[in-house]
Amino acid sequence: MNDGLPFPLSGSTLVTGPSNVGKTRLTARALDEWVSAHSPDAVVVFEFGPEYEHGGRILGRRLSRFTDIPDEVCYSVLDARAPRAESTSETELLQLARENATGAERLLDRAPQSPVAVFVNDTTIGFQHEESDVNRLLAYCARARCSVLNAFESDELGTDDPVSRQEHATLEYLKACTDRTVTLGTD
Repeated sequence: MNDGLPFPLSGSTLVTGPSNVGKTRLTARALDEWVSAHSPDAVVVFEFGPEYEHGGRILGRRLSRFTDIPDEVCYSVLDARAPRAESTSETELLQLARENATGAERLLDRAPQSPVAVFVNDTTIGFQHEESDVNRLLAYCARARCSVLNAFESDELGTDDPVSRQEHATLEYLKACTDRTVTLGTD
């Protein structure tokens, strides 16, 4: 294990939990430790999470709020929406999820082919639509020596809509496909 991290910086790690429990902060610490121990060369960051105020709270935070992303890092930012918080109909919900999925695919299209380390903030945002394919991201992460992904895990934004069901299925699949899962916010 690394100093202060509850997981090693090798293989794949999924960090889960509800809103505002430190998933992004922990991912930023892992990024800092990787860069400090190795270098920023061939490091890829996918920033999928929206920052959206909902019910008086900010949902999601960007990694750049918790660390300075070195210029040498390939920092790919999705201009994501928060489908369940922003939509007023199921049609709009699905449209926002589709837009996020399309944007995530574009970022993967442009990503360097040989990453050494990959860090993904708010992973499931890009894979909440039924036509999205998280396997492409997982295959990309498998090329790296280290990947740290974080993902929202809670019922607080809903459970009985197509986006929530897809997100839950994606999360369970991520848990099955990563080397380890670290869950925050549970006692």
